[in-house]
Parts: sequence; structure tokens; C-alpha cells
Amino acid sequence: MDISVVVPLYDEVESLPELTSWISRVMADNNYTYEIVLVDDGSKDGSWDMIVKLKENNPFIKGFKFRRNYGKSAALNIGFEAAKGDVIITMDADLQDSPDEIPGLYRRITEDKYDLVSGWKAKRYDPLTKTIPTKFFNAATRKMSGINNLHDFNCGLKAYRKTVVKNIEVYGEMHRYIPVIAKWAGFTNIGEQVVEHRARKYGKTKFGWTRFINGFLDLLSIFFVGKFGKRPMHFFGAMGTLSFFAGIVIAIYLIAEKLYDLAHHVVPRQPTDNPLFYFALVAILLGSQLFLTGFVAELVSRNSHDRNNYQIEDTI
Repeated sequence: MDISVVVPLYDEVESLPELTSWISRVMADNNYTYEIVLVDDGSKDGSWDMIVKLKENNPFIKGFKFRRNYGKSAALNIGFEAAKGDVIITMDADLQDSPDEIPGLYRRITEDKYDLVSGWKAKRYDPLTKTIPTKFFNAATRKMSGINNLHDFNCGLKAYRKTVVKNIEVYGEMHRYIPVIAKWAGFTNIGEQVVEHRARKYGKTKFGWTRFINGFLDLLSIFFVGKFGKRPMHFFGAMGTLSFFAGIVIAIYLIAEKLYDLAHHVVPRQPTDNPLFYFALVAILLGSQLFLTGFVAELVSRNSHDRNNYQIEDTI
């Protein structure tokens, strides 16, 4: 199979008939073998009933329905697991992503040999309250990840080589940073393509201000997990060593100071009268705690098997 189109959706019943018809038309015009994987993230507006109806007339549609709303990352993860195509293309269900971009993205993977190609909506139809924070997060992500050739990490329109989606894990709200996850997994041939951004035709956006707070926290998480996810002791152990060592050095200094005073027949101060005593105590205790945290993190990282355990209510 040439292409799997993975579409996460939440309350997009109005756009689904037009979207699936448009995708099918593009595939037929280019003689691609394909499937459309629709993942309903707990919609309440009848989106699942529409998917079932569309499936009756389009055998290339696959559908998954979550029992409740888990988020876009969960929907993408399930879609990636189900995808059978050699190239996987993701797009949003709100018709702001154009299926006409599919052939170009497909060629970038198959002919230009990219592992991942991310869309860049150079001209956007979103309000400033959405575009300004997005620019900030994209700049911060480029700085922290070292992927300097991408302008828009969060663009829903992306193309992947099959081996990429089968070897990465998307959870929490990490869909914003899939290129970073792919890079940490060893897929470094990442490209970008300017794509059309269309004004929303039906409904309204499902994202509020909390997405920007979550996005910043996820950026910190993905940086830490990418660097130390498989070896947390390297992070906590290093911090613990520095803290513990600093505490010991201060303690030695305080002991040496007291011995010096005794040797010169000077009445020594009590250690507790010196503020450095408390710095040493805190540094030693903090270092010990960081060591213990590193050991616990190592155990957790080696025994976590249910991070992506989602309840699927129905499948077609």
C-alpha cells in the first residue's frame, strides 16, 4: 500500500464527508493505493456515526473510536499503530489542511528520501492569539532541539516514512514535537514543505490558552526525555554528585577552620553559628536525594509498559 492518511478528529461531523471525498479524489487522480484512518477522539456530535456511514460507501476508510477524549497525541499514536502504508500522512479533520498537498509530500519521502517532512503554513488564517505564541514555541523548539530548518513543528500536515511512525511513541501532548521525538529516535533526515493553510469552514477551534502552557511544559519534557529518558541516572546522578561534593567541600572547610582556631588557641565558633554550615547540610541532603531520585527513575524507565493504554470503544 502506498499511503495511509491518518486523521485525528474531535467533533468534526460536518467536515468529514468533504474531507474523505477530497482525499479519495486525490488518490484516484494519482493512482495511489491508500487507506484513510479516522481516529475519533471521543466526539459528542455524531462524528462516529458519520464515519460508519462513510465506511459503507468507501472501503478504504478505517475507523477507531475512543470511549472518551484522550487528546490528539493519543489519536495519532493509535493511527500510527494501525497504518499499513509505506508513507504515512497526517492531517487535521477541519479542512484547514488541503489533501491536494498529498502528492508533493509523498514524493518528498519516496524520491527525496526524507524520513519526515513537516508542513509549513507560511500564510496562516489563525488569530494573533494563536500565531504569536506559536512563533515563540517554534523558536524555542528550534533552539533546544537543534532542528533549525523547521518553521512550524506543530503543523498537522506531515509525511513520514513507515519505519518512523513504527519506532516512535506519541503520548501526553507530544504531537507538537514529533520531529523532535523522531530525531531522538535516530531519524535525522527531516525536511519541510510550504503548504496551503485554509480558513476553518465548519465549527470552531477546540484549543484554548491551556495548550500554550502545556506546550511549554511538554517542550521541557521532550528535551529531558530525549536526553535522559533511557539514562535518568546520568542527569540526577550528575546533579547529586555536584551538590554532594559541594556540601563535603564546605564541611571540610568548616572543620579545617575549627582546627586552625584550636591550634592557635583561639576560641572557635560553633559550626552552627556559621551560615556555611547550613549550606553544607542542605547540599549534602539534596545530593543524597538526587541520587535516590536517579535510582527510582531508572527503575521506572525500565518497567513502564502501559503509557499508551487507551480504551477503544469500537473499530470498523
